[in-house]
Amino acid sequence: LLDAQRPMPLRDIAAASDMAASKAHLYLTSFVREGMVYQDEETSHYGLGPFAVRLGLSAIRQLSIVDKARPYLQELSDVTGCGAYLSLLNDTGPSIVTKVDGFRNGALSVRLGFVLPLTTSATGHVFLAHLPEARQKELLDKTYTQPIDNERVRLTREEVETYLPKVLEQGHASTFSNINANFAAAAAPVFDHTGGIAAAMTVLGPDRHLHGKVLKESVKTLKDAAAGLSEALGQPG
Repeated sequence: LLDAQRPMPLRDIAAASDMAASKAHLYLTSFVREGMVYQDEETSHYGLGPFAVRLGLSAIRQLSIVDKARPYLQELSDVTGCGAYLSLLNDTGPSIVTKVDGFRNGALSVRLGFVLPLTTSATGHVFLAHLPEARQKELLDKTYTQPIDNERVRLTREEVETYLPKVLEQGHASTFSNINANFAAAAAPVFDHTGGIAAAMTVLGPDRHLHGKVLKESVKTLKDAAAGLSEALGQPG
């Protein structure tokens, strides 16, 4: 189920597990009872359950980068009034691992564990711009061979690759209404002791507020926070 990254029918789980469907069903019944797996009432497919999610988030929270990031995110949110969150990159995209909700965001609250699209989010653009060329190509190849999901905006590969050098040059990426209508986002890279990108820090707020001079000031605060966290993680220089 973890490898599949989606709910699966019993026959596929049994085949992937190299066991009879009846045996796989017994295991799945136990896993459903414990909350490790859930079964969709309409499709009868099985997916990772709430306890599995809590285990994953608990493991993520134990990472030192998450602990170190919290005061920087809090300050970023306090100064800008907007939401602030930290994302780590996995095989499916940037995943939000810790966050602070801003008072300007109203009812909109980002969800821990939410995986952002690589090619249409400011967070994804920051990761792509700072990854080694081979890894960048691998992720883009994977993204553009998959069917279009529920993204509000679909950028072409050429558009993304043309934008990435600008992200490197200016030290941040920004998007407007790409994922949440009427909301703007800006993201900056966080580097670790190797000098490589370890995470992305993002500020998110209403586009009627986060634009012009306010956006410029918020981006400066964001980059200062990301630089502070990078220093705390031992970034060289």
